[in-house]
Amino acid sequence: MAKTHILAIDQGTTSTRAIVFDRDARPVATAQTEFPQHYPQGGWVEHEPEDIWRDTLDVARQAIAESGVGAGGIAGIGITNQRETVVVWDRATGEPIHRAIVWQDRRTAKRCAELKAEGHEAMVRAKTGLLIDPYFSATKLAWILDNVEGARARAEAGELAFGTIDCFLLWRLTGGAVHATDVTNAGRTLLYDIRAQRWDAELCRLFAIPMAMLPSVEDNAHLYGDTADGLFDAAIPIAGMAGDQQAALFGQACFARGMAKSTYGTGCFLLLNTGEEAIESEHRLLTTPAYRLDGRMTYALEGSIFVAGAAIKWLRDGIGVITHASETNDMATKVPDSHGVYMVPAFVGLGAPHWDPEARGAIFGLTLGATQAHLARAALEAVGYQTKDLTDAMIADGGEAPAMLRVDGGMAANDWLCQFLADLLDTAVERPLHLETTALGAAFHAGLATGVWKDLDALSETWARRDCFEPGMAAGQRETLVAGWRAAVAKTLTGAAEG
Repeated sequence: MAKTHILAIDQGTTSTRAIVFDRDARPVATAQTEFPQHYPQGGWVEHEPEDIWRDTLDVARQAIAESGVGAGGIAGIGITNQRETVVVWDRATGEPIHRAIVWQDRRTAKRCAELKAEGHEAMVRAKTGLLIDPYFSATKLAWILDNVEGARARAEAGELAFGTIDCFLLWRLTGGAVHATDVTNAGRTLLYDIRAQRWDAELCRLFAIPMAMLPSVEDNAHLYGDTADGLFDAAIPIAGMAGDQQAALFGQACFARGMAKSTYGTGCFLLLNTGEEAIESEHRLLTTPAYRLDGRMTYALEGSIFVAGAAIKWLRDGIGVITHASETNDMATKVPDSHGVYMVPAFVGLGAPHWDPEARGAIFGLTLGATQAHLARAALEAVGYQTKDLTDAMIADGGEAPAMLRVDGGMAANDWLCQFLADLLDTAVERPLHLETTALGAAFHAGLATGVWKDLDALSETWARRDCFEPGMAAGQRETLVAGWRAAVAKTLTGAAEG
């Protein structure tokens, strides 16, 4: 009997989920669990790798059981993951030597500023397509080597392994047999030359990273290895891996140059497919691998916003303005406008196109007439404004203006937000039938490698639109709103990003 189902593992910033998809790309079983966040100091964010591994195994087993096909009916496993998050473990025991340092963590901001001041950023950008920022993996990895006793010497001796979360999970799933990652995750470390497509010795020297720690780098659709005995009722090939945002681009079937998607979760990440051309941004966007199939690379321009859904979570958990995130849709609808209130959600600094790690969140325009509804609306509007900043920068860089924007992630369920995006961007916003396109992208990669799907055309045929939001805002109103937003942002910038 042909195996026609794929298990996708979606290891995110706050939760881990597993989804079983059938050949029609329909989710037939899902399991999910949240895990603890650790904040040892202000601006520091850590995860316990053992929590992530335990939860991954639990949700994978639950989803397989719920699917009814059993492990023997799963053609392959696709992994997608929170990018940039750093894990270092002992090659002999598989045990991490420190908690994972999360992509949001800002502890290396000073080190990044020093490297920029020394004039290294031009070389780093030319090779990696990235900026020198605490967001990326290299300075986090160096911090672990310099702050865990004996770690650097052990790393140089080849005793320690480094990986992003995908790599760590692959190691555990294969019982330590495979130490590998894919091009999309490697391309977020500041250590990988995205044009030469290899780990770069000059970058490793700059960031003081022993190359003996680094995994091999493979295509996204690739037979990485089989699950170890005892994990499931039958061995399953791990056949696809991709960082979460590139997986979402793939899951949204954005295979043609000029197609774009934006994922709205904890942060917001907009990717524009630029085909085989790695466009070098002049507006502080990122040039990043989108996917590599059969050795052929497709690139993307990316804009990363650190806080999207996290601002709604802050309204709920931080100041009690809302009880449930879903309330923001109705609250935004109840008021005719934001009453002049702008929220700049720089809780962990500002990402693209500003890249100011020292900026902090602020709310402007408060009067006695401002209400909880206005705050909720301002938080949603901030997501739209930041998306507008990204699309404007992409067009200025020579990227094609997208004919439509495909959206996904938890916040994309908010009708008001989708309409505001369409109005602000003056372009159609398409929402797919299934919002969990990140997991679907990982499944697509694994399905290509195992023959569940033949090619990209077959994948495109499975994509289905649920809703399309058409723009309806007058140009003058749009310009006025955007001008107010940019004035608010200017007041939060610290100047750390200058130069």
